[in-house]
Amino acid sequence: MRLRNKPWADDYMREHDYIVVQEPFEMLGKWSELFKNPNAPLHLEIGSGKGQFIAGMGKQHNDINFVGIELVKSVIVGALKKVLDADVDNVRLVNEDAKDLRELFGENEIDHLYLNFSDPWPKNRHEKRRLTYHTFLDQYKKVLVPGGEITLKTDNKGLFEYSLISFSQYGMILEDVSVDLHADEDPLNVPTEYEEKFSAKGQPIYRCRARFK
Repeated sequence: MRLRNKPWADDYMREHDYIVVQEPFEMLGKWSELFKNPNAPLHLEIGSGKGQFIAGMGKQHNDINFVGIELVKSVIVGALKKVLDADVDNVRLVNEDAKDLRELFGENEIDHLYLNFSDPWPKNRHEKRRLTYHTFLDQYKKVLVPGGEITLKTDNKGLFEYSLISFSQYGMILEDVSVDLHADEDPLNVPTEYEEKFSAKGQPIYRCRARFK
């Protein structure tokens, strides 16, 4: 799907630079300073899309600080709008290509990490691009606190099965594995835009939490 260019996006993000962090690489090890409650746990979402999840999580958990990373400028402005509409002060957004999280976050700086509806990269030759490939797990382990967790949600059965194996082979502990999240009726689940779309079509949503030892 072709994304429409939004020439006003840069100005809009600068206007709300208290939400969209303008110099995120300078915040390495200092993210807590951006929040009203610097002692709260820090949760990170990779690929925030239009922001429904992170805005909803910020509203549901006002005792947690959230950072969402989204590469596409025309998409992150939608997330910014949702954060503003949610009227929360515990969410920050980053418009960057987070190829290596260790350039953005210090060691043990993150408490929990979310991977929501990541690109499944189904072809074998693209395995290294999957966000649950072991080189990405190396990054996550470095920036997460000891025993830190990853929550994965996807509609792609292949990616889900691959991730379960990848987590296990890495020595992580699998927790809360669901092969039909909406049938489980978790009252605390905050859906993404993709999640609502796929679920409405009758497609099961897969979710798991994996914890580093």
